[in-house]
Amino acid sequence: MIMNRLATKAISAVARTPSSRGFSTTSAVDAKVAVLGAAGGIGQPLSLLCKLSPEVTELSCYDIVGTPGVAADLSHIPTKSSITGSLPSPVSWPPRGNGGLAETLTGADVVVIPAGVPRKPGMTRDDLFNTNAGIVKTLVEGCAEYCPDAMIAIISNPVNSTVPIAAEVLKKAGKYNPNKVFGVTTLDVCRANTFVANHMGVDPKDVDVTVVGGHAGITILPLFSRVNGAKFTDEELEKITVRTQFGGDEVVAAKAGAGSATLSMAYAGYIFTENLLKAIRGEDIVQCAFVESNLTDAPYFASPVKFGKDGVKEILPLGELSAYEKKWFDKMMPELKNQIKKGVDFVNN
Repeated sequence: MIMNRLATKAISAVARTPSSRGFSTTSAVDAKVAVLGAAGGIGQPLSLLCKLSPEVTELSCYDIVGTPGVAADLSHIPTKSSITGSLPSPVSWPPRGNGGLAETLTGADVVVIPAGVPRKPGMTRDDLFNTNAGIVKTLVEGCAEYCPDAMIAIISNPVNSTVPIAAEVLKKAGKYNPNKVFGVTTLDVCRANTFVANHMGVDPKDVDVTVVGGHAGITILPLFSRVNGAKFTDEELEKITVRTQFGGDEVVAAKAGAGSATLSMAYAGYIFTENLLKAIRGEDIVQCAFVESNLTDAPYFASPVKFGKDGVKEILPLGELSAYEKKWFDKMMPELKNQIKKGVDFVNN
């Protein structure tokens, strides 16, 4: 009983976040979450948090190494969700399909993809493209085959390119639903909330910064002008904006080559995933996400999105930007569109 109370307290503490808004009296439903890349630096803590979530009924972990051990470890945590850990099928002759991936994905309601290589000092998210693009392409091909109706939440960087890659793969398979493919930009919101709350001297749970654009460097645009009570000098506004845009570099440098933002990204990915599950069972959820969008002349754009049981329910209006934000918007749009095009071309050329 003591352990169950501790687990419940842990779940409650993790679940509180200002990065979503919703209300519902609906009851929980069975939900399967698949984590692809579950043995990695993001995947392990993300899987741990999903195991703690009361929204998850079945947690299915997949990676090229280590997932049976990760699943065995997590299976000892006293929560209601069942758990499996699968590896790729061994190479054989005649060749056969990847049974491990099939087992992981079949029946999944939400697929979360943190798979790929992390950033190292001096690298940008775009430097990861050549490796991570191929990984995402392969995994999404699996989604098209084994769980074509699942919601797909992509964490693998560069998100500005990997989301278009996923979309093009699904289009080729005749399985694309723009309402069910998302880039997870929640970490940008978490950072913005933390930094502005520290500046204001308030509890971060009372702050909810809208972050639009993309998920890389200058394409990340936090709209601090919309935070009630926030006051900045020009110098302070520039500093907190750039810190939000390049917060990942801060972590990479601090870890001195030993990794990137794995723990905070796992938390952000968990928050995004749990909100999707709440939407599936009937809550009205609003959270920022990188999705196919007509808000701008970029085919994909991160902005506040209302989610429902079938994914994207409504992309909310962008609203008016301040003069400072408009400057950043004009600066980032060419880069965002180039990164999107790079993803599209990877699949089609």
